Amino acid sequence: MKRVLALLFILSTGSVFGENVILAVVNNSVITSNLLEASLFNLKSKESKVDFINQRINNILQLQKAKEFNIEASLNDVNLALLEISKSNNTSLEQLQAYPEFLSLKTEVSEKISILNLQRYITKDVTIDENEAINVCSKKTSGKIKQIKIAQIIISEIEAEMQIDKDIAIKSFLNKLSKHISKGASFENFAKLHSQHSSYAKGGITDWIEVNNATVKMLDSLKNNEVSQIYMNNFGFAIGIKLDERFVSSNIKQCKEKLIFLKAEKFYSNWVNGLQEEAFIKIYHDAL
Repeated sequence: MKRVLALLFILSTGSVFGENVILAVVNNSVITSNLLEASLFNLKSKESKVDFINQRINNILQLQKAKEFNIEASLNDVNLALLEISKSNNTSLEQLQAYPEFLSLKTEVSEKISILNLQRYITKDVTIDENEAINVCSKKTSGKIKQIKIAQIIISEIEAEMQIDKDIAIKSFLNKLSKHISKGASFENFAKLHSQHSSYAKGGITDWIEVNNATVKMLDSLKNNEVSQIYMNNFGFAIGIKLDERFVSSNIKQCKEKLIFLKAEKFYSNWVNGLQEEAFIKIYHDAL
């Protein structure tokens, strides 16, 4: 309740300016003294007032873009946020709505959700190179886990004579492939030709796999160019070879998410700065 009361106190502070004065123009929007009088009331220096106006300009530019992209806050999202505010302050939504400045609070919540929607929209494709993440995150933490990369030939179906069990036929076929590969045949070519898994297009090569179960440990123990024994996975029977190994941070996922967040934050900040460069902005410093 104290947080809401504090916000409402700020919003309801008495008039500071004698008349409604235009403080800035942003494209086709204006910032007036009546709109910001309560927020400017506690700012004493002109520099701090200019900083505040610039922040408001940034908000307006972002809200204009959110409207342009049709990703403004929905009424349902605003109502849910207001409900959470009332709950966190141990009051009901009806009591919150009874405050004189509730509409101002509702507008502020709507603006913040719209800007958050815009941030997500603009940064949705921001990512980080896997090798860069591994390099940075491995230096930051001491706990390490082992991962390996393998290539597999996976067979799930095969034509067999009626008297021969399908599983036996698949294993027999994989054994023949294994012998050929052991004598120098290309595993990659055989995978592209025979594997019935979607990875066949890449020669059966997988993504990095954590060494955390018996099958992967068996594959991890393989020597260079050694073909594994036949094993089962979720797609059928398979043979594999070990291609590479690495040790990565035990919390690589969380670390990578943080790196992406920081990169997205910087990307978005630069993008907003670009909005300022393209927009028509005029601040009336004499009116502050």
